[in-house]
Parts: sequence; structure tokens; C-alpha cells
Amino acid sequence: MEHPKTIKAAKVGYIILSALFSVLGILVIIFPSVFAKLLCYFLGGAMIAYGIVRIIGYFSNDIYRLAFQFDLASGIISAVLGLIMIIRPDFMISFIGVIFGIFILMDGMFKIQMALDAKRFGLEYWWLIAALAVIAGIFSVIMILNPFGGANALMILVGISLLLEGVLNLCVSICAVKIKREPKDNIVL
Repeated sequence: MEHPKTIKAAKVGYIILSALFSVLGILVIIFPSVFAKLLCYFLGGAMIAYGIVRIIGYFSNDIYRLAFQFDLASGIISAVLGLIMIIRPDFMISFIGVIFGIFILMDGMFKIQMALDAKRFGLEYWWLIAALAVIAGIFSVIMILNPFGGANALMILVGISLLLEGVLNLCVSICAVKIKREPKDNIVL
């Protein structure tokens, strides 16, 4: 049995990275032209960290086994994409909308499946996870299609998607990750 500290570390890591994604999303929305060039480095580093946290989460043993069930594969994909973004930002900037859109769409689909599993477990806020996953998925498809055509519009869509992904993962961390309490030794005096 895994120690509750491993699950707690994964949960805290998820919460911190979710908050960072949300803040980065807000900054990209407010300053799209400033973050266009820096986004690959910031997003690449965040995706590597996120991938590592997801891999740790996969190997943890939370009560419901919901939040981390798809995290080995998606953690590896996230870390590899992050590494590519850092190594080849000039190449990746032209594909950032499509690549990040596909990543968020894939993550949203996994979160919808996880929300349905959470419903079967009787978790109260399964519907919130499902709704946020659908909204994130919709924005990721818009980002992939980029109907507005402009670089600033694409960066704003990336920012909105980052913000939604951060809020979605924060919701999952809070609502679906439960940590088993270690029994305290009964000391008789």
C-alpha cells in the first residue's frame, strides 16, 4: 500500500500546477503579443512539471483511483511535449494551437470518463468535473480550428484554454482525490 504522503504530494503538485496554468492563462489573455514568444518556454516547463506530477499521481494509491487513472501515458506525453517546446520553440510556436488543443481535448475526454466513474462512486461534484471538461474540450476544438485566423486571437484562445485546464484540474484535485488517513496507534497509559 502506498503511503498517504505520496498521494498528498501528487494532490498538492496538481493544485500548484493548476493554479500556475490558470495564472499563465490569465496573463496570456491580457498580454497575448508579449507571451507569444515566451509561451513555449513557460508552457514547456509547466508541461514537464505537470507530466512529472501526473506520473507520480499514477503510482499513488488514492481511495477512488479516479483522478490519476490515465496519468502514466498522459504524464509521459506531457513531459515529452514540454521538452520539445523548450528545445525547439521556433518550430513549436507555429503549431502551439493545434498541439496544445489536442492535448487539452485528450485530457478533457479522460476527465469526462473520470467524472462518469466518479458518479458511479457517488462523488457529489462529478457533474462539475464533467461540465468543466466539456467546456475545456469545446475551447480546445476552437483553438485547433482557429476560426479567427490571427495570432493574437489564437494566443487569447490558448490563454482561455490554459485557464480552463487549470480550473478543471484544480476541481479534479479537490473533488476526486481522497487520501486515506493513517490509523493512529492506540497508546494505553
